[in-house]
Amino acid sequence: MPTGRALSARSSSALAILCLGACVAPQPPVPYASATVLEAARSKANEGAAWADACTEWDDWDKRSPPFRVHGDTYHVGTCGISAILVAGSEGHVLLDSGTRDGARVVLSNIRTLGFQPQNVRAVLTSHEHFDHVGGLWWINQNTGAQIFTAPAAVEVLQSGKPSRDDPQAASLDPMRPLEATLVSAVEPGEPLVIAGLTFTPIATPGHTPGALSWQWQSCEDGECRTIVYADSLSPISSEGYRFSDNPAYVAAYREGLARLAATECDILLTPHPSASGMRGKILADDMGTGKDCRGYAEDRLAMLEERLAQEQAQ
Repeated sequence: MPTGRALSARSSSALAILCLGACVAPQPPVPYASATVLEAARSKANEGAAWADACTEWDDWDKRSPPFRVHGDTYHVGTCGISAILVAGSEGHVLLDSGTRDGARVVLSNIRTLGFQPQNVRAVLTSHEHFDHVGGLWWINQNTGAQIFTAPAAVEVLQSGKPSRDDPQAASLDPMRPLEATLVSAVEPGEPLVIAGLTFTPIATPGHTPGALSWQWQSCEDGECRTIVYADSLSPISSEGYRFSDNPAYVAAYREGLARLAATECDILLTPHPSASGMRGKILADDMGTGKDCRGYAEDRLAMLEERLAQEQAQ
């Protein structure tokens, strides 16, 4: 796998091609985050109380919210209704999801609020290929030059901006701005991805979409390391007329992904919609490791799938 430095050179070249006559050139490169910058960000970020005060359950997708530290050098930099997670490192940073096109502006603002430079974001890792979570990728790339890593099944969606025909919600999704092919790379689920000295493991969890991924990494603080999982939405939602029971292969892959997630080590659970993993409850309990773990979350989503299948069979 390429390192963060290799990604920076490649994505900068691709960005130069993409921007010819079409966009504002990115800012000049800036130094990697020093230990002083990382420590300053830790002290600057609150532990979530301001986020809980500003946001309600299942809040608006683009509602501005303050960033906060989840654990170690892992931060929530998204909006009230949509998560975006920044993992900061001394050799560069990694962002998980971009939010919507408008929400991406909040994400970039929150990164700057922490004292980090967007140009130091080396890569964006995706959860699922819907406009509310990755619709801002083009704008994030314009401001960072970051390479995008996604599931093989999501590559064409990001490059075309159009939902996959296999997506249960395909008929009701908004299109996204397409990405230049050179900016999007497919990952191999289960194979660790190393970017700028940071290691992430992609977990195939299709179901909400065909190309949905969950991500696992470790975040350390004062000698304490905790395993964090950013688990995909995994809810069986569809456009009108779609029947999961008419797509047995899709349902089988869905079940396999849920079983895979249930078996994943998970000290802290985060999700693309904060309320899905009880973000406010975790913050108010002053323990991001409280509430559902990966097994409990997967069991909850499996129960939702079984209920949906039963409803379809009863019709």
